[in-house]
Amino acid sequence: MKKLVSILTGVLFCAAAFAQGSAGDTSSAEKLGWQLAVHSYTFQKFSIFDAIDKTKALGVKYMSISGSAMLDGTNHLTTVDLTDAQRARIDEKLHADGFGNFVNIGVVKLPADEAECRHVFEFAKKWGINTLVSEPPTNAWDIIEKLCEEYNIRVAIHEHPKGHSIYWNPDTVLQAVQGRPMLGACADVGHWIRSGLDPLECIKKLDGHIFCLHFKDLNEFGPGAHDVPWGTGVGKTRQIMEELKRQHFHGAFCVEYEYHWENSSPEIAQCVKFFNQTCDELVAEDKK
Repeated sequence: MKKLVSILTGVLFCAAAFAQGSAGDTSSAEKLGWQLAVHSYTFQKFSIFDAIDKTKALGVKYMSISGSAMLDGTNHLTTVDLTDAQRARIDEKLHADGFGNFVNIGVVKLPADEAECRHVFEFAKKWGINTLVSEPPTNAWDIIEKLCEEYNIRVAIHEHPKGHSIYWNPDTVLQAVQGRPMLGACADVGHWIRSGLDPLECIKKLDGHIFCLHFKDLNEFGPGAHDVPWGTGVGKTRQIMEELKRQHFHGAFCVEYEYHWENSSPEIAQCVKFFNQTCDELVAEDKK
């Protein structure tokens, strides 16, 4: 009897994974120059290896990795301090599950210290990662720009909410990136909503400077808001996607789902479906 229950459980898990993975064809996103990625922080209560499996089950082809990761399911390690052997274990799992390199890494610390920054850039170069996500202090901009050019690695400035980051408002991000083509924005739509900002207007302000997104939809404006499936909240999700198409944005929409931490996959599957269907509609509009 136990064996039968085990078999049925396995069948149901595979069926659920297939249903999530068949949420839509990604060819339209590819035509738009977009990649849908799961940010590993979404599954921060699990090991990075479990996070890779969960992303594969969702049918998502790309991942970004957080500034910290668990290898054993208990202790978070600073990602840029992983050893070559630890990094190789993650690569082995990524490739076994059909993934390429992570599309970006962060949030990482880039202080006004060239040696410390160089360590981060060296790590990213070794791992084949071409975009760092960070919230550097203003006196680090010149150092970072120098290293960006030296390593040919971009830095996307992230925006935690008001009270937690100097970059909560896109005006500060624009000040940092102006005249620095290797510096841009990691547009965190949800944190703008938590700060009481209109995410669509923020996206418009950053026209031409967005390297990637931490994409979210939230249930309400304000610091107490939480994630909901894309297109069901106050985030103007479709309008933002339309605007990014108008801007000819090319890059990654990173799912950073920060709600129902223990079992967020069903809601993320709805996000994946919404994203792919919206991409289909945006591409179809060009054929009319």
